[in-house]
Amino acid sequence: MQNAILFIGNGLVITGILVLAITLVPLCRLLGQLPTGSTRAQWRILAALVLFFITGYTVYATLNWDNGNNVIDLVVPAVFFFGAIFVFMVCSLSLNTAQDIIRIYTLQLESVTDPLMGIFNRRYLERRLKEEGLRSQRYSQPLSILLLDVDYFKGINDTYGHQSGDLVLEKLGQLMLNSVRESDIVARYGGDEILVILPNTIDSEAFLFAERLRRIVERFEIELPNKSGERPLLISITVSIGVAGFNQSTIDLVETVDKALYQAKDEGRNMVILGNEVFAPAT
Repeated sequence: MQNAILFIGNGLVITGILVLAITLVPLCRLLGQLPTGSTRAQWRILAALVLFFITGYTVYATLNWDNGNNVIDLVVPAVFFFGAIFVFMVCSLSLNTAQDIIRIYTLQLESVTDPLMGIFNRRYLERRLKEEGLRSQRYSQPLSILLLDVDYFKGINDTYGHQSGDLVLEKLGQLMLNSVRESDIVARYGGDEILVILPNTIDSEAFLFAERLRRIVERFEIELPNKSGERPLLISITVSIGVAGFNQSTIDLVETVDKALYQAKDEGRNMVILGNEVFAPAT
């Protein structure tokens, strides 16, 4: 009987040590998925505690390897064993939960993102435009939008091929994301047209912002794919931009900015139009 109790007690402690060691696997994977910050620091503390517990279990097993005469002597080993199981389950469930959250977020992001340009898609744009319009009315805050179009984009496709045209759109999307403010919403309106929602921005400020974007695009060079042995081909593009400020409804806003864009294209392209006024680019 005494040998059986001793065997069970030692087995519980050793198994507890092994479980804690295995716990480090999901714990390290979880740490690898967490961004730098207080939450990650707290999980690192937990990892240090797990290592401390492993050391403590090992010391206990060494000092009490031959001790265990009564059933009551199994209480501590049992607590050690189930404590290790508890820590393992918490870490494993935390890792699974984090992965599920990342998976759900990724799916949601993919559902509202244009796969080519990496900006929001038309469906998300329409929802946000409605929300921002209602917010502008409710709180009497200004709201402006930009609608831009790549000048002579068809010529790029015809001259360099559709793959090069797709690359131009991809690079333009990245450039837009790097150029707008964090509060702005950039979305693909259709084809090579991009619509930008500018919350809490009056139309005159939106025009200055659009002019800055126009200059950024004009100075940006895009490296097109080249055949083996040939030098890379660098091209520049320009955009025409329409600007409109919120008045009565988001429908009127889109119609106004659409007319402004096509006026910019009719007036010679590579310029910004605010409403019905023409603002040619400064030289």
